[in-house]
Amino acid sequence: MPPDLSHSSTDDLKQEILKLVEGNARSPLSQKVKFYKSTLAPLFAALSQRNPFPGAEEQVALVLGVWLPVWSTIPFIEILPGRVREQSYQIFQDNGYYANIARYAPGHRNSLFQAFSAFLLAYDFMLLQKFVVQDGQWSIQNVGIEQAFRWRGIPLTPERAEDWITKIVRAKLGKVDALKAPDLSSLDKSTAKKVGTSFLATPQLEHLYIDRDFRLVKSQRDRQRPSYTIAIRKP
Repeated sequence: MPPDLSHSSTDDLKQEILKLVEGNARSPLSQKVKFYKSTLAPLFAALSQRNPFPGAEEQVALVLGVWLPVWSTIPFIEILPGRVREQSYQIFQDNGYYANIARYAPGHRNSLFQAFSAFLLAYDFMLLQKFVVQDGQWSIQNVGIEQAFRWRGIPLTPERAEDWITKIVRAKLGKVDALKAPDLSSLDKSTAKKVGTSFLATPQLEHLYIDRDFRLVKSQRDRQRPSYTIAIRKP
């Protein structure tokens, strides 16, 4: 029988969720989905009832800035191996663009990335999207995928990630045509197909809970199962 969470404070619920996912964040996707169903679902439901900003319109100002996704069941995130979780960000800008950015540094035995030394280079990946609130709902449009090989010794900081977004957005303003699969020739064919298919799917987003420092997000692409992401604001 699920525990009675009605007497737990909102802060206690958030801290309990963060504590529970700390040891599960690196688990395979299938295990995280089971963990959500068996353990997290009641806490998510309880926290969503405390949402201080349930209206999408009032969430826009809150969401701007840099967020760290500390736990997620989105398959897209783990399509590529070797994600450096402390260098993974969700960044929302006040120009209507946001991006999921992550650094990947796979081990030297992984042949996914072609023609580069895994000891020296890292692969930085950006999914750029546009967002707007319409009729009380978040409307999301995929804009593009950006990729870069960089020296692994120089970390992908929030500042560098934001500068990268700004540069890409300036280059794309007024030039966004019909959605098409990006050039993913740097990836092997199987992974490129998965990334391209996910990119072309229409994303949906809903904040089950949001405040200035904590977000609980439900997302879904076309007819795929819902996914959940916990994000905390980067100080």
